[in-house]
Amino acid sequence: MKYPSFARAASLAALSAALLAPFQISAQNAPAPAAGQLIPRELIFGNPSRSGAQVSPDGKHVSWLAPVDGVMNLWVAPIATPTQGKAITADKSRGITQYFWAPDGSHVMYIQDAGGNENFHVFAVAAAGGAPRDLTPVDGKVRAAVQGVSSLRPDVVLVGLNDRNPQFFDLYEVDYKAGTRKLVLQNPGYGSILTDNQFKPRFGMKQVPGGGSSVERLEADGSWKPVFQIANEDAFTTNPVGFNKDGSAFYWVDSRGRDKAALMRMDPATLKSTMIAQSDRADIQGIVADPKTFEPIAYSVNYLKNDWTGLTAEAKADLAFLKGKLPGEIAITSITDDGRLATVAAFAAEAPGTSYLYDRQAKTLTKLFDVRPELANYRLQPMQPVEIPTGDGKTLVSYLTLPAGADTNDDGKADKPVPMVLFVHGGPWARDGYGYNGTHQWLANRGYAVLSVNYRGSTGFGKGFVNAAIGEWSGKMHQDLLDSVDWAVKQGVAIPDKVAIMGGSYGGYATLVGVTFTPETFACGVDIVGPSNLKTLMESFPPYWRPMLEGTFYKHIGDPTKPDDVKRMMAQSPISRVDAIKVPLLIGQGQNDPRVVKAESDQIVEAMRAKNLPATYVNYPDEGHGFQRPPNRLSFNAVAEGFLGQCLGGKAEPIGDDFTGSTLQVLEGAQHVPGLAEALPKAAPAGGQ
Repeated sequence: MKYPSFARAASLAALSAALLAPFQISAQNAPAPAAGQLIPRELIFGNPSRSGAQVSPDGKHVSWLAPVDGVMNLWVAPIATPTQGKAITADKSRGITQYFWAPDGSHVMYIQDAGGNENFHVFAVAAAGGAPRDLTPVDGKVRAAVQGVSSLRPDVVLVGLNDRNPQFFDLYEVDYKAGTRKLVLQNPGYGSILTDNQFKPRFGMKQVPGGGSSVERLEADGSWKPVFQIANEDAFTTNPVGFNKDGSAFYWVDSRGRDKAALMRMDPATLKSTMIAQSDRADIQGIVADPKTFEPIAYSVNYLKNDWTGLTAEAKADLAFLKGKLPGEIAITSITDDGRLATVAAFAAEAPGTSYLYDRQAKTLTKLFDVRPELANYRLQPMQPVEIPTGDGKTLVSYLTLPAGADTNDDGKADKPVPMVLFVHGGPWARDGYGYNGTHQWLANRGYAVLSVNYRGSTGFGKGFVNAAIGEWSGKMHQDLLDSVDWAVKQGVAIPDKVAIMGGSYGGYATLVGVTFTPETFACGVDIVGPSNLKTLMESFPPYWRPMLEGTFYKHIGDPTKPDDVKRMMAQSPISRVDAIKVPLLIGQGQNDPRVVKAESDQIVEAMRAKNLPATYVNYPDEGHGFQRPPNRLSFNAVAEGFLGQCLGGKAEPIGDDFTGSTLQVLEGAQHVPGLAEALPKAAPAGGQ
């Protein structure tokens, strides 16, 4: 079962995350620009030139996301002339970030919320252009989720809606051309319903008292029968993949009976399972399915880097060809229904790069576009995967980027210590990985070493590593970060009194823990949408998270209805240790955040104000859990850059016009960041677009 993390907006169920992410890849034959140039923030945090390439299922079109008047929109081009694309949407507000093709190739669909509230609607627009149709025109606090798209049901898309019961999603078939919908299943109380490729419900998953999930099968007589359980210890490492074409096999990534999740094939009738692939280094995570049979044809294991393995002779040949032609890591991001054409991305750290159209029969690659071509004019820094030992014998897969001039012999080791930013990922049930990382490149360009650590609780490294975090918020999870700082100091990477901590969501919580529990370790902190009070955090989650709270969040963090848990949760909450703050703190918040509500930031700022402790507090009235609109990203990072420059002494680009178009509100402490108060008149009025 997939659980939402604090760090990620909800993804489309039944679609690969690789289909929806902007592709950051290494360009070939790039020039060798001089080091030391200041990279404009706009080139890193503004809109990409293009991103998200996909080929239509019928192979007639290629699509991507690109700006129209500064806002990301959908573009489509004929497959024969991919340079002659046109925008088929004209969004003028938040932009489009997630989209997918209708099965017959006639329409493109996308999801969008309002101001970051995560109450998503599903829209369809004709591939030739025209007015988008809202397929889920339901008012109020209702969330839509795409549950399935199938070539076997080319006229409809399967959508979940929680309009009847905010905790559970009923399933509907929606005709995306007419906009009509038909009820498939009124959800009897399952957090997740697994359907086959005909959109027939087959299994339901629900939390059980004490944690874990009961998996129940829909029988021929319409009853639901419990067939097996997924224990709490496997909750984050056992996930459904999907059915094959005729529904005779169901695939799982499954950690039951082992530590690292393996790829398994299960007979839905007998429940007998057969192992297809496993790794002793990390969980199997990525899957590519055959577009004709829907059977897995390749899988990936991501330890230090992501590595793909083919399961068929054809897939092995494809991977061998692509690895021979493209630099760094590769990913197949879409495939036509006949299996002939695919879009491919190749990943590397030093240059965000290129998407390609791959003809699997002819074995040819056609370049589609560079994601951020302007960055070819600047020297980006390599990222070093490193293994950091903890004091209690664990190994933390981590990623280090050094500033220009800090490694003159290119051996991956620092010549001398420099200021460092410990950048902590959110989740915590997520992970950092190798590849182009805009934040790493931005901070390294300003003169800082940047270290990102997969602390215990991070996913991808087996269930033992995830479950080692149970009850350890501010405990061993934070000690992992402290061990990493010690490692960086001993390795000659970091100046001991010039280490900042920064991150979003759980990373924001880790920042607040850093400045309250261990302020002697950090020179300053940047908290982005981080919780300050674990009790109020648990009480504020939206209703559709309720089915998963008891066995996951309550197990790992605490149950706010149990006094003993509350006592521990408050002891682990930064709000209880405000008196200990003695270093500068910058806080960024989205006003509409449903995951870490604004009250989490408000209460720690209010407590600091009451004790005359300085803080700078930035809010965005049109954002949620993170900053999606480029003007808002630019404005926050302009503030953060000035803040870090004063704290760590690195280079800083003037704020300039980076507040233009932003809804930035500085609610507290503008005077603590150089140039911030003077730049504020350039910001857009509160609540503007």
